[in-house]
Amino acid sequence: MSPSSRVKRTTRETDIDLSLELDGRGRAEITTGIPFFDHMLTLFAAHGYFDLTLTARGDLEVDQHHTVEDVGICLGQALRQALAHRPAVRRYGSARVPMDEALAQVTVDLSNRPYLHFQVKLPPGGAGLDPQLLKEFWRAVSVHGGITLHIEVPYGENTHHIMEAVFKAAGRALDDATRPEPRAEGVPSTKGVL
Repeated sequence: MSPSSRVKRTTRETDIDLSLELDGRGRAEITTGIPFFDHMLTLFAAHGYFDLTLTARGDLEVDQHHTVEDVGICLGQALRQALAHRPAVRRYGSARVPMDEALAQVTVDLSNRPYLHFQVKLPPGGAGLDPQLLKEFWRAVSVHGGITLHIEVPYGENTHHIMEAVFKAAGRALDDATRPEPRAEGVPSTKGVL
């Protein structure tokens, strides 16, 4: 049975219901009220082969920040919960994904030590999602998922292409890291615990 999880989060700013299956087929049913964000999360699920169902209602009349950050919190929590059902994973994963002129590199360690290295320069101009929220989203995933996450874009000119490459690369890197490791005896650490 595939590791899965469900996270619900309700605050005065957002109401989120998220279900995740690690060994999915890349199916996504996503509604956040931010169409571009829905598109990015759909790409993340498709390229990570995760089945992701997400409904988020947020105070978009204020701005996108609360919705995007809280979805990141829930996705991080869902990854952590699903991984609790699969202690023997590969742990590390990385991916380099081009999107036309842009290249994204994402490297992860399911270390239970959250850390975000974010080296992404976004050009002026939006893409349907406030570009500043890209870092906030991945910081929330990292902190609440217990993930060391390095995201780098060495070059790129188009904000849409840069963001798309990041979400695709993150999906592929996490797919790699969350795969079962049949040779492992327990958690993949010489400490015996992550």
